[in-house]
Amino acid sequence: MRITAIDPAPTSGKDQTMLVGRRVEHEAVERLLARAQDGHSGVLVVRGEAGIGKTALLQHVRETAAAAGYRVEGAVGVEAEAGFAFAGLHQLCAPLLARAAALPEPQQAALGVAFGMGEGAAPDRFLVGLAVLSLLAEVAEDGPLLCLVDDAQWLDQVSAQVLAFAARRLAADRVVLVFALRDPGDGDASAFVGLPDLRLVGLPDSDAQALLAAAVRAPLDDAVRDRIVAEARGNPLALLELPRGAPPVELAGGFELPDVLSVPRRVENAFRRRAGSLPPDTQLLLVVAAAEPTGDAALLWRAAAHLGITREAAAPAEAAGLLDVDTRVRFRHPLVRSAVYRAAAPPDQRRAHGALAAVTDVQVDPDRRAWHRAQAVVGADEEAAAELERSAGRARARGGWAAAAAFLQHAAELTPDPARRAGRALEAAHATHDAGASETAQELLAVTASGPLDALGGARLELLRARIAFHRTRGNEVPGMLLDAAKALAPLDPALSRETYLHALDAAIITGGLGDGRGLSAVAEAARAAPAPPGPPGPADVLLDGLVTTFTHGYAAGAPELRRALEAFRADDPSAGPPGEGGTPRWLWLASRTALRLFDDELLYVLAHRHVRLARDAGALATLVPALPFLSSVSVLAGELARATELIAEETAIRQVTGGVPLRVGRLVLAAWQGRETETVEIHAAAVQEVTARGNRAEIALAHLARAVLQNGLGNYAAALDAAERACAHPDATHTNTALPELVEAAARAEQPGRATAGLEELDLRARASGSRWALGLAARSRALISTGPAAETHYREAIELLRACRMASYLARTHLVYGEWLRRQGRRQDAREQLRTAHEMLSGMGVEAFAARAARELRATGEHPRRRSAQPSDALTVQELQVARLVATGATSREVGAQLFLSPRTIEAHLRSIFRKLGITSRRQLRDLPPP
Repeated sequence: MRITAIDPAPTSGKDQTMLVGRRVEHEAVERLLARAQDGHSGVLVVRGEAGIGKTALLQHVRETAAAAGYRVEGAVGVEAEAGFAFAGLHQLCAPLLARAAALPEPQQAALGVAFGMGEGAAPDRFLVGLAVLSLLAEVAEDGPLLCLVDDAQWLDQVSAQVLAFAARRLAADRVVLVFALRDPGDGDASAFVGLPDLRLVGLPDSDAQALLAAAVRAPLDDAVRDRIVAEARGNPLALLELPRGAPPVELAGGFELPDVLSVPRRVENAFRRRAGSLPPDTQLLLVVAAAEPTGDAALLWRAAAHLGITREAAAPAEAAGLLDVDTRVRFRHPLVRSAVYRAAAPPDQRRAHGALAAVTDVQVDPDRRAWHRAQAVVGADEEAAAELERSAGRARARGGWAAAAAFLQHAAELTPDPARRAGRALEAAHATHDAGASETAQELLAVTASGPLDALGGARLELLRARIAFHRTRGNEVPGMLLDAAKALAPLDPALSRETYLHALDAAIITGGLGDGRGLSAVAEAARAAPAPPGPPGPADVLLDGLVTTFTHGYAAGAPELRRALEAFRADDPSAGPPGEGGTPRWLWLASRTALRLFDDELLYVLAHRHVRLARDAGALATLVPALPFLSSVSVLAGELARATELIAEETAIRQVTGGVPLRVGRLVLAAWQGRETETVEIHAAAVQEVTARGNRAEIALAHLARAVLQNGLGNYAAALDAAERACAHPDATHTNTALPELVEAAARAEQPGRATAGLEELDLRARASGSRWALGLAARSRALISTGPAAETHYREAIELLRACRMASYLARTHLVYGEWLRRQGRRQDAREQLRTAHEMLSGMGVEAFAARAARELRATGEHPRRRSAQPSDALTVQELQVARLVATGATSREVGAQLFLSPRTIEAHLRSIFRKLGITSRRQLRDLPPP
């Protein structure tokens, strides 16, 4: 059914009257609804000040969509609900949960835990987001779905994040999401930044006069009418309410100056005056209704009875147009709720909350009872604080870190004992940091520091300070902070102490050492003081010991321990049984980079892929975002540049959803290997500037390594040597292993044999300690570059044999290139052609364009014209279509592909239709027969 044009003229009722003059807005939502009927999804954020007409517009959208055959569901954010995790999301999704059985089991479990309907590990909020996305898409299979969320600025944090995530990932699902946000300054609307929006502004004078005439039936003097219009500033609710709140004498000839108060404040004052004129019992009943945000009429009447208030007390409030009570309790406008509650004297607020606590079933809703009880007390109250602390534990178990933080913060405020108060404030700070609000956590630490704290509490406070600093700055002062915390924790919590020492080493590897000029060896020397594991050592324990040995006694001494640690991580695969320590993405990140340090191509490939898989399975997008560019870099070294491109595109899309800081490393490595000079130079300059400001030497080294690769590909060997030496300036950096071969190649080609020999000596030492084919192959290749005569050829052939047996195909291709170059210079043109032809085919097929161009130039010098790469069917596909095609070709279903890419099955089907059209095929099976891109 096609939606017909919306008539902007008022029809009947107060809300319809407020739609005067909204033709542009009507056309915008009409287009949105029509798109959904054509098979697309749509998102709109309606912004504007209180009373500007957002709710009226949403109601009109509801009626229009319902008439067009939409299923319509809604939710309303309430300020008092902002501390209850998933409260807003549950409002919206509860009527849809009958379809949840069709979701994949991990998504069902995530929703069940989030909504308190099941038990299990706290789900990542983005796994809940994927579940909601799938649920909305599943419901929309029966017909278009409209979801309306009013006062979204008052949603609890995790509900807002989940809904914004779903909004950004909907594509071909026949789902429309419309959020109304009060703007500016009320609540937290940060989750919705960047979504398509429509800002409602005040009505022009002509429309304002028409609305006023429709609302006020009595004749108005022209001067009075103009005064009201000026006072309301185009705000529809103000145009309706200001005349009602004005004494007759003012309507007869005068009105306050328009600049006395803002319009929403004036409207709220009008509601406050109207409520203040009601009987005392009615006023108290209004306070109870304002304090109870769920709109449960039965609960309201139980609380009223507890206070000795009869049901007849509601009649004056209903007659005054402030409240409607039937099966639900509804205020005429959100400003009525806030006006009533703020106007109430504190004793009346406490009486209302006390009554609600008394009649709320502790078995059914213990958290809301705890919240009301806490609002009812005066001063400190240990029992109320303890209840809030238990509520925080339940919120944390559901994945509601922000809610847990709010409960704990209030619990700390109510705690009479200073030591216990400091302890609860510390727990609140930890929960706040875990919820992503590091600045607020920093503020809570100031409360915590006033103490008194016991020794363990003081150590955990310092640990949190270090974690916050690492999250916010990644500065080189962080390793020292972590070392101090680890040392303090050693006699108090050995397991946490060891974990903190490992975190200190991880931070030092990233930043390059301590801020006072001491490097990784100083951090490792301090970490030797780590206590023994309290139980059997796990993979992370072995990794800590191996890194300490490596940085205190050298690469060769630490390599065996590091290999044992990485093998332990490989064996600790959650897919083979219950997840252990090694299965946690946090330490897989460090383990993967340690595999690179060890030159172990197989473990690097396995652990980097597992890190991404586990983060995807858990919906842990904050972990997935940095894991993807690392896996992209690994894919580049393996010669899988098309796959690397997909991973970077996925990281970019997810980062846009999560709002993270742009990560340049993955794009920089990819652009350098692809030979895109302009892009590489631009990203390199920005990356160096950014990480230099933080004193982050390891990331600076990685940026210089990418530049060295680019310049070697382009044949600018002097520039490549300069960049490679900068990359090797800090030999403890993770990427020194891959920087050394670039240094040797650049130095050899730039006729700097001394510098090439020095680089080879370090590379050879590491290769012998590692023993991997990758390391030994790169050492043989580098030895060949500085050798002459038969020895050089022997080393080239040895390198090719070794590298052929490892995963890092890009280095094999480059070895064929340098061997072919050497052969041509020896006058062996036929032998050179064979090597250069192989190199050119491999490099161009991978997309390593600058090195492929180098091979092409050399081939032409032998008298052979290189073949142009033939067009592939997949060349016509977008990056995301390539991802979908690759996964479907493995036999994955649309639902499985959607779960991996955080898209709905219907969106995957839409991509498949486009893929089939572009490739000229008709079935999924045919995708398996296509050559890989």
